[in-house]
Amino acid sequence: MVAEDALRVVRCGGSALRGARAVFSADSKQVGLGAGAAALGGYLLCASGDFVKVYSVNTEETLRLMGGHADLVTGIQLNPHNHMQLYSSSLDGTIKLWDFMDGILIKTFSVGSKLLALYTVASAEDSVFVVIPKKGERDTFQLVSVKLTKGAGQDLESKELSVVLDGVGASMKHIAFGREGAYVGSVEGVNLQVYFFKQKLLNRFSLSTVKTKGGDNRFSCVMCHPTEDCIATGHADGKIRLWRNFHHKKEYTYSTLHWHHDIVMDLAFSVEGTRLLSGGVESVLVQWHNESSCQKDFLPRLGSPIEYISMSSDGTLCCTLHTDNRITIINSNLRFSRSIQGLIKSRDVKTGLVVDPRTKALVLNGEPGHLQFYSLQSDQQLFSLDIVQRQYIHEAGLKQSDLVKVAFSAQGTWLATVEESEEVTDPELQLKLWFYHEEAQSFQLNTRINTPHDNHITDMCFRDMDELGDDSIILVTTGRDCVFKVWVMVEDTDPEAQQSVSWTCDFVGSYHNYQATNCCFSEDGSLLAVSFEETVTVWDSLTWDLKCTFCHPPGNIRKICFGRLTCSKYLIGATDYGFLCCWNLLTCALEWSAHLNVVVLQPDPLSEHIAAVSWLSKESSLFVFKPNEPRPVYIQRNLCKEKILLAAFVPRDEPEMISSEKYLWLRKSQLFFLTDTQELMTLSTKSLEERLTPSSKQLAVEESLPVTPFSLLLGKHRRQQAQEDTDLGKPIVHNKQEQASPAVKELLHTPAHVLPSASFLCTIFINSLLISKENKSAEEVADEVEMESEKAEDDSDEEDVTAMEQEDTSHVELLGEMTCKLSKSQEKELRKIRKMDYSWISAF
Repeated sequence: MVAEDALRVVRCGGSALRGARAVFSADSKQVGLGAGAAALGGYLLCASGDFVKVYSVNTEETLRLMGGHADLVTGIQLNPHNHMQLYSSSLDGTIKLWDFMDGILIKTFSVGSKLLALYTVASAEDSVFVVIPKKGERDTFQLVSVKLTKGAGQDLESKELSVVLDGVGASMKHIAFGREGAYVGSVEGVNLQVYFFKQKLLNRFSLSTVKTKGGDNRFSCVMCHPTEDCIATGHADGKIRLWRNFHHKKEYTYSTLHWHHDIVMDLAFSVEGTRLLSGGVESVLVQWHNESSCQKDFLPRLGSPIEYISMSSDGTLCCTLHTDNRITIINSNLRFSRSIQGLIKSRDVKTGLVVDPRTKALVLNGEPGHLQFYSLQSDQQLFSLDIVQRQYIHEAGLKQSDLVKVAFSAQGTWLATVEESEEVTDPELQLKLWFYHEEAQSFQLNTRINTPHDNHITDMCFRDMDELGDDSIILVTTGRDCVFKVWVMVEDTDPEAQQSVSWTCDFVGSYHNYQATNCCFSEDGSLLAVSFEETVTVWDSLTWDLKCTFCHPPGNIRKICFGRLTCSKYLIGATDYGFLCCWNLLTCALEWSAHLNVVVLQPDPLSEHIAAVSWLSKESSLFVFKPNEPRPVYIQRNLCKEKILLAAFVPRDEPEMISSEKYLWLRKSQLFFLTDTQELMTLSTKSLEERLTPSSKQLAVEESLPVTPFSLLLGKHRRQQAQEDTDLGKPIVHNKQEQASPAVKELLHTPAHVLPSASFLCTIFINSLLISKENKSAEEVADEVEMESEKAEDDSDEEDVTAMEQEDTSHVELLGEMTCKLSKSQEKELRKIRKMDYSWISAF
């Protein structure tokens, strides 16, 4: 399945959706047409990490993920000569041409340089424009034209580059093409360049670099009018300038619009050019009419700063891409329509990566004061839970409360959260317990505890047992106030209370006045381990008696965890001085230790394996081991370029089939980790070719395309027939010819726009659906299975013969005649004769 080399690191989701402007399909207005609408139109295409995502405008769901680039995608543009095709550029130096309707990669053009932005112009035949670094100069970029090579192969080299402009910006927002591609405008610093292709004329315009009265003339973005010679530019001080008559260096003019109080992030003209849209850090979309400051409309409270604005080609929709990884789809009347929320990139993931036992979603910091539940399958946020329940004020230096700790009970019934202010010396602390209500399908606040500790809370965990009764559920918190506290549920005696139970402190433990740093329960919940600086203490969870202590100076304990299943007698600890220790709980002695700077220690909840990530010499390395074996079962050095901060094992819905013994630790659970650049990644045992659909050979993937109503009807009929046969005790026999029929597959799964005519498929399709009316016995079925292994004929020939035989049989039966049946031995002899080669007869 995979060569005996390192696992492959895959960006599994969570990548920023704002790597480039989003693109609407050419027929985005075709919405509300059911499953077929996605195939006909209503696409929104976005660059996300190494992939291009295709969303449905109707349902917001991810229809497909187009992967093939080896680095970040930096630009996507529709093919101006075929609106069912898409170009994408990447830092890997390639331009790819896709049929995004089916997710098929058509061509790959290797340019040989990092591509930072991509532009397409209808007037440029067989060429696209890209931004590349200028050779020999740092932080200097060029706009170049790339001649796309024509050829029969899928992988082509396109090294024929023509420089259009020097000294351009690296962002795609810094360049825009004018009406009909007659000119191109570029902004960088306080300079505007306009190059006219036909005249080969370059004009430069500069603004003052002096900041007066809070003004800042630096350009931030540029956009050209679709029908007139007008260029709109955004600036760092919130102003918008509309440039005209820029064909002349000295006679140019510009007018100014001003509403934004800070940098203008992006601009977009409507299709007819009568409206201008602008967005910035205020999270407000502004619509300007007739180039007048007096006539403008607003769509406020969009959640976070607007990074990009895109318009659909028919003018009915626009979308905004936000800095918090959100896409907002907006109607032409400036009304909110839909929102697609990806993984929110928080400033600091203080909660760590936690798995929700109910949904298997990753739970971590989201918006300030919120907890986000992120689906790994759909790469979208399931929902957000407001924990702090206070309005967050975006002002630098203001001390505000934020979410710092999260823990779930074993079945996900209870959720514990800790919020604290950003004060270092005397923080305001709140411990909240939330109960999951089935009717409301949400967590509701049960208990609020002010100042649960006198100093910062360092760790928190539930007793990980099946919640058969309330007595088994307890919560432990540790703090810098040198104590750990045990919280239990009690019946609420307040007659006005809305809930029947609440939480209270049951026990307070300490050890030599050391700071408590980490805590965890054993698998059966009988033991609690609490680390106090350099010492690990083990407590009986029934009597709260101190059972034993482990110490491995020098260095404070950074992480601790118990072994599971057959390794439950071991306790693992990592110190900040670079040691990984394993203690035996039965002998109360050190079993083994290793010199390793562990920053992440994560046990698999479904096996004995533990993953440890080390950071040394700017290199993240992965070690997977069982506590009873000092030798790791898997080692991967230089796992990724970034520093890994957090990790989590997520149980799989079904165990994965893995043939290599060294990767069996990934069979039941999948390991995800978050880097310091907040990229969510995972480990895959499959190569890129295995993970991606071989689309050059296969038109569509059955699981990822919407099925036709006829396919659904036929599938329902087959399932009902199989169920009836099962109920009657009949063996279920699958018709091999029916499953492998190319006619059926073409008709049911091929997109309509590439299907041959119905008259061509009709005869083949009808023949493929004909089945024999004979009821075979179980012995005959078994005998046929044995004979199938002896077959060597070509499948297509066998299908034609079978179809002909079935057709002839039907005619004979209509005439009331019976065919002569062959015995099994005669059938075997007949098959042998069919397999014999008679080509030698032709020599005579």
